Amino acid sequence: MSEIDLVLRSTRVVTPRGTRAATVTVRDGKIVELLPHGAPAPAGARVEDFGDDVLLPGLVDTHVHVNDPGRTEWEGFWTATRAAAAGGITTLVDMPLNSLPPTTTEANLHTKREVARSKAHIDVGFWGGAVPGNIKDLRPLHDAGVFGFKCFLSPSGVEEFPELDQEQLAAALGEIAGFGGLLIVHAEDPVRLEAAPQPHGPKYADFLASRPRVSENDAIAGLIALARRLSARVHILHLSSSDALPLIADARAEGVRVTVETCPHFLTLTAEEIPDGATEFKCCPPIREAANQDALWQGLADGTIDCVVSDHSPSTADLKTPDFGDAWGGISSLQLGLPAVWTAARERGHTLDDVARWMATAPAALVGLHHKGAIEPGRDADFAVLDPDATFTVDPAGLQHRNKITAYAGRTLHGVVRSTWLRGRRINDGGTPAEPAGQLLDRP
Repeated sequence: MSEIDLVLRSTRVVTPRGTRAATVTVRDGKIVELLPHGAPAPAGARVEDFGDDVLLPGLVDTHVHVNDPGRTEWEGFWTATRAAAAGGITTLVDMPLNSLPPTTTEANLHTKREVARSKAHIDVGFWGGAVPGNIKDLRPLHDAGVFGFKCFLSPSGVEEFPELDQEQLAAALGEIAGFGGLLIVHAEDPVRLEAAPQPHGPKYADFLASRPRVSENDAIAGLIALARRLSARVHILHLSSSDALPLIADARAEGVRVTVETCPHFLTLTAEEIPDGATEFKCCPPIREAANQDALWQGLADGTIDCVVSDHSPSTADLKTPDFGDAWGGISSLQLGLPAVWTAARERGHTLDDVARWMATAPAALVGLHHKGAIEPGRDADFAVLDPDATFTVDPAGLQHRNKITAYAGRTLHGVVRSTWLRGRRINDGGTPAEPAGQLLDRP
């Protein structure tokens, strides 16, 4: 067995058992021990002392649209993973749509993997897609290593990734449950969306009215009922409507296997503050009112919401027209999620232990990456070094993702990522990226 090759020290190391002063030893990219802060370093080991900066586990983002290949003018693995590393993220799982081809067959998965292989600055896994007509492809995709399957219950916005109707949803979920897989769902009810007023023009209030809470609530209720009937495992993507939280809590109490995520933009931005024509704030489901946001935070605090992930969904600037009816819906936040969430969390009395659980430990557990997401022996030596008290003002020009569009432009945020580490290697230092060191991940 090789010797300890790296020692990391901080007066604030965030572990599953709380934050404490500690020395973390690393061998061959794995955490070996957590020792007292003043423990002597083994002979020959490189020592990195971060002082009072916080040593967090590397974040795990299970909801990222990389769009590569096919729409690389929107985003690509090179730029997305650099942005992730700059934001303290060490692992992402790529969504199956917005790339061409979409990840709906095993052959398309191999195409995606070959494109990503040489461009990944962080570790990358892949979701498969469940679309009409591809039930025969689900088991081969599962066997090929995807982490689960994404579907839409309402139109996705791209024609090559259609939504499932209720009959197709039941058939796909039954197939996936048969081999113990996970279905992750964009849950908005198309009937409710059709009945809502359609958005036109620059007013955010008109767009918000077009995506009512009831569309989420009804879709989630139906999904829970189906999961209960089929004894299936489901995950609700990007929860926006806090009205659905009691449904989810009750289902869990009954033993239904349902998990749920929300996103930084739902926790930090509110409908009341969005200017007319500011379609950088457009996403589906939408950013809702401040009172709804308060309830989402309560859902995080009580454990009804499991994790916080970006739903980074970029586009070129020309697609963000001032008309909320026509503009592309998606928020680019990959690099900014940690400081955005920390800024709001600290104001609400939460700690970095909470943030690490929501943004590292829980997403890793969702996809079965039990060697990621926490600072403890046996896990990968993936870290984010954060100065939690430093502030910065978001300048889009300084972002690493391909198109410099963000709803956070001009905001002052707490929390500066000083460096990011992947398996004991520094992959970002003060905003300067290293050469790609990421690996492609299969479902364990």
